[in-house]
Amino acid sequence: MKAPTWQRRLARLLSRDEWSMDAAALELHAGDKWFARSLPEFVALPRDAASVSRILAFANSHRIPVTPRGAGHGYVGGCVPAKGGIALSVARMDRIVEISKRDFVAVVGPGVITGRLQAAVEKRGLYYPPDPASRAECSIGGNVATNAGGPRCLKYGVTRDYVLGLEVVLADGTRVRLGGRTHKNKTGFDLHRLFVGSEGMLGVVTEATLKLLPLPPHRACLGVGFASMGAAIRALQAVFAAGLLPCALELADEFTLAAARKRTGSERLAGCSAHMILELDGQPASVRGELRAAAGILRGFRPLFVDRGEGAEGCERLWQLRRQFSYALRDTGLTKLNEDVVVPRGRLAALFRLASDIQRRHGIQVACFGHAGDGNIHVNLMVDETVAAQKSSSGKALDELFRGVVALGGSITGEHGIGLAKKPWWPIAVDPAADALHRSVKAALDPRGILNPGKFLG
Repeated sequence: MKAPTWQRRLARLLSRDEWSMDAAALELHAGDKWFARSLPEFVALPRDAASVSRILAFANSHRIPVTPRGAGHGYVGGCVPAKGGIALSVARMDRIVEISKRDFVAVVGPGVITGRLQAAVEKRGLYYPPDPASRAECSIGGNVATNAGGPRCLKYGVTRDYVLGLEVVLADGTRVRLGGRTHKNKTGFDLHRLFVGSEGMLGVVTEATLKLLPLPPHRACLGVGFASMGAAIRALQAVFAAGLLPCALELADEFTLAAARKRTGSERLAGCSAHMILELDGQPASVRGELRAAAGILRGFRPLFVDRGEGAEGCERLWQLRRQFSYALRDTGLTKLNEDVVVPRGRLAALFRLASDIQRRHGIQVACFGHAGDGNIHVNLMVDETVAAQKSSSGKALDELFRGVVALGGSITGEHGIGLAKKPWWPIAVDPAADALHRSVKAALDPRGILNPGKFLG
C-alpha cells in the first residue's frame, strides 16, 4: 500500500482534529530532547482509547510503524520515529479522571502532566512521590514508558511502584485492563508492570491507576558543601549507617558547582568541591529530630558549610541551586552528553573515580551530579565541539563509561531508558538469555514489530 493511500484511509477512521500531516506537525513529532530526529509520515492525536485502538488495528493490518510518545521530554531518542510511519501522541488524553481520598488512588489519562497531577493530589492532602526533573513538562504516559524516577525515589521508589493498574491497547488494537485499584493484588501474572519501562514497544497506555500516599506534613533540608568528593561520599555512607533514610540525597561535583556559581553568582560555592542536598520528610517532630541527627553526622566530616531549610519555602530555597545544574552546564557552551548511569550504592566512589579516569584519558571534562542516595548519577561528558580530538573520542569515552559501569555491577540507564542513544550498548547491558527473553515477549505482544521499531530490539 503506497504511503499517500494509507494516510488517507487512516485519516478517514479518525476525527479531523485527531490527525495531521502538516509539515509543522511532522517536525514537532520528529524527536525528543536528544540529538536524533526522524520525520513521521502521519501524526495521530487521539482523544480516547477507542481511537488508539482504531489506529493500531489499522497499522498492524498494514504493517505500518507506530511510534508512541508522551510529552516528548525524553533524553535518549525513545520517541523518535526511526522508521517513519505514524507518530502516535497521547498528549490530548490529559484528563484526571478521579482522585480518591478513600482509596488513595488517582485515575488519569497518559497525557496528564506529572506536575499537574502532583499539585491536584496535594490539594487533597495526598501525595504522588515520583518526581522527574521535567515534571512540570513530562507526562504520566512517558513516565510509565520509561519508569521515571527522580530525587525522591531514594525513599519512595520509582513510577513502577505507584502503578496499580493500566488500560493498554496492544499492537493489534485489542484493549485490555490489567491490575486494578487495590493496593494488593495477586491475581495472575503481574502483567500491568510488564508495560512499565517498556518504552512503547509492547503497547500504548491509555489510562493509569496510580497509588497515592498521605502527604507528609513537614519537610526539611540540609545543603552541605565539602572540600572533597571523598568526604561527601563518606558522609553519605555515615548517614545511612546511622539508620536515617532521607527522601532525597543528592551530590554534585566540582565542575558542576563552578558552572552553577558562575550562573547564580553564589559566593557560597567558592572553594566547594562537592555539594550535598539531604531532604527529610514526615511528622514535624520526627523530621526536626532527624535533621539535628543528620546535621551532627555531617559536621563530623568537616564541611565548608551546612545550610538548613524547613517547610516548603525553606526547602525550595536549597533546591533552587540543584535546579540550576543542567542550565549551568549548558551555559558553558560545551555539548552535554547526559548519561543516567547507576551503580550499587556501595560503588559510588568507584563511579566517581571512573569518571575522573575518563576525563584524564580523553581530555573531555566530565561533570557528575544526581541521585547519589541510590547510586544514580548523571555523568555528563562536556564535549568541546571545536576541538577535533574531543569530538572524535567522545564515542570511545562513552563506551568506557558504560563498560565501566557494567563492570561495577551497575546499569547503563537508571531513569531515561535505552531508546536510540544507548542502543549500541544494549548487548553489554544484558546477557544473551535476557536479550532472547525480551525478544520473546516482544514477539508475543507485537508479532509484526510495528511498535516503536528501530530501538534496542530492532
